Amino acid sequence: MAGTAHDTKIVDQFTRWAQPFADLAVHSDADGMARALAAAAITPDMAVLDVACGPGIVACAAAPLARHITGIDLTPAMIDQAHERQRNAGLDNITWQVGDATHLPFEDGRFDVVLTRYSFHHIPDPGAALREMTRVCRPGGRVVVIDATPTAETQAAYDRMETLRDPSHASALTLDQLRALGPMSGLIEQKIDFYRLEVLLDTLADAENMTALTDLFDTDIASGEDRIGVAARHTADGIHFVFPVSIVAWDRP
Repeated sequence: MAGTAHDTKIVDQFTRWAQPFADLAVHSDADGMARALAAAAITPDMAVLDVACGPGIVACAAAPLARHITGIDLTPAMIDQAHERQRNAGLDNITWQVGDATHLPFEDGRFDVVLTRYSFHHIPDPGAALREMTRVCRPGGRVVVIDATPTAETQAAYDRMETLRDPSHASALTLDQLRALGPMSGLIEQKIDFYRLEVLLDTLADAENMTALTDLFDTDIASGEDRIGVAARHTADGIHFVFPVSIVAWDRP
């Protein structure tokens, strides 16, 4: 399914990480999930699309709230994990599909809510993804993006860290950059929310990248300046840091 060289990089990375990614407790963080679902404002009559759904964590959390959920992801191994999560949860109102966020295989206006979480930083043209999300959302529906948003001052250092940690990273948008995409797609901003997602570095990177990442974080921690913008610190079990996550919800007029 992957078409571009970057698509291939995404599929390679997330095929290898499908099981660990699905198992990470941090991806089911209760506060972040509650905030995401509140921004989506899902009601029992709604059809919802989860774009770049990964192992189906958000889709399965949203399923009890909606009439039907569709999850789509570029990586077949992630869709396999999503099927397993659905079976384990006993949910019967979700369907899954392999596909590209920038070329969604759905007709215009099909969904009441279209959302995506932790995906825009993987997409070289996030504006194209948002335009597609808007296209398949019905007039009066809601579009929600949840992703890490570094500040303008830390963006370059944050991108260096993320690219080293995850080769499929493209670039993280600042909150202002993310918000600006909405009007370009004809959307009206309705809600902004924030949370900080604390993680342990050892659980989020391949072993071959760990030495370089540890050196990068050690230098940042020693500087006392938080140049990466993730509040990194040493603890007894390793290096902890936080993803500064923003939620932006728009309505399609």
